[in-house]
Amino acid sequence: MSSRRIASVLDDYQKARSEFVQTVADLSSRPENADLLSRANVMPLLRPLLLDKVESIQHLAALAIGRLANVSTDLAEAIVGGDILAHVIYSMQKQNKLYQKSATLVLRAVAKHSPELAQSVIDAGGLQGLLVCLESFDVPVKESAAWALGIIARQREDLAVAVIDSGAVPVLTLCLNEQSLGVRRTAACTLAEISKHSPMLAQMVVVTGAVESLSAAIHAKDAKLKRNALSALSHIAKHSIDLAETVVEGDVVPTALQDLKHPDEHVRRSVAALVREIVKHTPDLAQLVANAGAITGLVDFITDNGPALQMSAMMSLGFMSSMSETLAAAVIRAQAPMEMSKILEDPKCDDHGLVAATVWAIGQTGRHSSDHAKAIAVRDTLLRMVQIINDNTWGDDVLSKTEKALRLVLCKCTELEPLQRLLKDAPSHILEYVLIQFSKVLPNDGAARRLFITSGALKKVNAMKCEKGSSTETAIHDIKECFPADIIKFYSPGFNDEVLNEVEQFQPNRTHA
Repeated sequence: MSSRRIASVLDDYQKARSEFVQTVADLSSRPENADLLSRANVMPLLRPLLLDKVESIQHLAALAIGRLANVSTDLAEAIVGGDILAHVIYSMQKQNKLYQKSATLVLRAVAKHSPELAQSVIDAGGLQGLLVCLESFDVPVKESAAWALGIIARQREDLAVAVIDSGAVPVLTLCLNEQSLGVRRTAACTLAEISKHSPMLAQMVVVTGAVESLSAAIHAKDAKLKRNALSALSHIAKHSIDLAETVVEGDVVPTALQDLKHPDEHVRRSVAALVREIVKHTPDLAQLVANAGAITGLVDFITDNGPALQMSAMMSLGFMSSMSETLAAAVIRAQAPMEMSKILEDPKCDDHGLVAATVWAIGQTGRHSSDHAKAIAVRDTLLRMVQIINDNTWGDDVLSKTEKALRLVLCKCTELEPLQRLLKDAPSHILEYVLIQFSKVLPNDGAARRLFITSGALKKVNAMKCEKGSSTETAIHDIKECFPADIIKFYSPGFNDEVLNEVEQFQPNRTHA
């Protein structure tokens, strides 16, 4: 009788534990319940259940804790402060697949909130537990572990170093060849998070053979896998010439460029970013990418996509133009200046980053020669840049980049009509460059001098006042030297009044018959 009663009591206790943890797990699935459960002090009640002899109770307790930690930083800190992480990690070595998946959820949910909490996961031995799960044959466990490692690596460089030191990178590289699409996606994403921090970390990813596997992954039909692989390759390529060359040697560029028209916008964005990170390093790399058809593809990309996607493509064109006159000329032939001008003229475009990238690309394209500058100037782009400079609503970064780009183009511009349009509104520090260009062109071009008079430009210049001894005064003097003294006098301020006064004071000598 006593034995049956004891067994009944224990059975009731197990049922109560199971019912309790199942109910809490269900309640924690709704974020709005998290605060109520926290105030009910549920965490200390769940902690001992992590070590329960019944595996289903362990799993549900970990699941509830993970869901609660996912909701807020305060709850995640409570888990760390309540010594719950150690309990979670202790049982990860067991081959309970459900528990391992829930435990990785806990570590991921805690680590995502801040670098400090991610460090707490590491200090509690979380990386060792995650590595065990990463090597599991169970696909959901492996995927969840890779995801948690990516969350930790994302937070800070020293945390990414810890992930590498744990031996996770070779396993992640092997995961890229798994049959499971989810595992491959997550592994590529985690390698991107590791690679982004520094050249050293990117190199440690490269030595595992990850570039070859990532290059193969961009051929996949799945958009998420493709964009994660492209992102990882971008983060590797951005750090140095050697790493960029390693990515290029993987025959990535031709395949990636085909995806500039991919239906998924995240894939298109990732391709543009990859091109940008490669071409920024050297003229040879920029030329190699251009030879693959990147310039035309990028211009079409800018035409077909909105402001949210255009920035990386614009920067890519700017980097290629900066490398050589030949590449800048190719950018011009692809009608890139037209697209650049459209962005600046679009009244709806208020993306400061895109505008800054566009004016920078304009400067890099037009700075090489008079022909390059002409391609920019004939579209009234220079006047629009002056308008941006005069508009205080743009931020300092846009204004400084616009002024620098405008000066670069003006120093090569020999087209008088676009220059003349700037005389009215250009601020003094820009007007100086405009006048200097006039002083260079007018002495050798009679037709230009005629146009300078008939357009009213000479009259405007004659009326200008400037600081004595300044380069602006010198340029105005040089311009006046290009015309006869009578012409200068005729178009001087007040000349008409002088003539009329002389007419009024003139006394005709009338002889009567």
